Amino acid sequence: MMNKLATSLVLVLSFAVVQLPMSSVVEAAGAQKKEKRKTQLVSPKVGKKVAKAFDAYSAEDLDGALVILQEISARKVFDKAYVTRFMAVMYAQKGDEVKSIKFLKEAIEPDILNEGDQGEAIKLLADLQMQTKDYKGALANYDKWMAFTGKEDANTYVKITQAYYELRRLDKMIVPADKAIALYGDKHNQNPYILKVTSFYERKMYKDAVDVLEIVLQIFPEKPQWWTQLGMFYLLVEDYSKGVQTLDLAYKQGFLEKESQIKTLASLYSQNEAPYKAAMLLEKNIASGIVTRDDKNVAIIANAWHAAQHIDKAAKYYGELAKMTGEARHYRKQGMLLKQDEQFSAAIVAFDKALELGVKGTGKIYQSIAESYFYLEKYKPAYAAIKKAMKDPKSRKAARGWVSFIKDTAVRKKVSI
Repeated sequence: MMNKLATSLVLVLSFAVVQLPMSSVVEAAGAQKKEKRKTQLVSPKVGKKVAKAFDAYSAEDLDGALVILQEISARKVFDKAYVTRFMAVMYAQKGDEVKSIKFLKEAIEPDILNEGDQGEAIKLLADLQMQTKDYKGALANYDKWMAFTGKEDANTYVKITQAYYELRRLDKMIVPADKAIALYGDKHNQNPYILKVTSFYERKMYKDAVDVLEIVLQIFPEKPQWWTQLGMFYLLVEDYSKGVQTLDLAYKQGFLEKESQIKTLASLYSQNEAPYKAAMLLEKNIASGIVTRDDKNVAIIANAWHAAQHIDKAAKYYGELAKMTGEARHYRKQGMLLKQDEQFSAAIVAFDKALELGVKGTGKIYQSIAESYFYLEKYKPAYAAIKKAMKDPKSRKAARGWVSFIKDTAVRKKVSI
């Protein structure tokens, strides 16, 4: 159950990196930026048509702008690259990634665009390749963008990390994720941490994942998912003490809102010798509706109250379980607990119901009925029940002592049996 819960939590988080906020771009560490290229302008004839296209583009008439650009017959390599890049940008805005990628490649290939345009075209191409799931192409062009511009940014490293994840190159995810974390600096972002945890989890490097999560929880203590995920990962590394402490703190802050989370915490309470806390937790959340009131959960709470030595409450829930399932064994359990709690009349009712439903081990049930009647000072039905217990070989030895005890007590009390 722990593996399934942890898996779902990791997977839900690992795909949360589609849209990312912009961050500042910095010089790439150790990058040798090439000499600034000379700025070029389009030829006058092409420039006039580009201006018309830009007017249409500014008026949000993308189709009209594209028609104008498609009519341009550029002879110069720079003019052609400039126009092609402009078309690629508009196709990208129209959501036609295929055509945009085609034109971007044509615009980039001569390596003649002005420096800013060339760099932006390379990065846009990489982003579009991510969207079209060409992750290898995206990785190549993110590297090309950094090499060309001599710059790097946190968001790009997150995308690189995501690309490695999609390619299942899980071991390659850590370095770019760490670079993203460093570049975000004080403007902390969860995405690279999410991807690091995903990488470690899917490679079964759970202790490494715990190390990351412990850091993340300090940075984002207000985020419920980090509390629950760290708690689950402690269970994966069998650090149950920290697991229960973490999930307990999460619960106290109102971060546990799912039935599975509540049941996991209850289970941990029970395992750490705190069945009373487990029972109280389940009772509260069954009453609120967070935990379903079904036979499995009622059985768990009944066991918890029993372990906590709250016999009356345990009996109550076993009675509820018995009514829900109609199973004789639950009526038997309820009867035994009621008898232990000295609620003898109620115990007899539960035992009779268990017999009616065909419970196994009838000899012991009749003996318990006999004992209950005896303590109620009803010696005649006690004697009748103990004689039935004598008929069962499994209970005969224990019942034999009660036979004479009941008879002698009845004689002493002057009661006919």
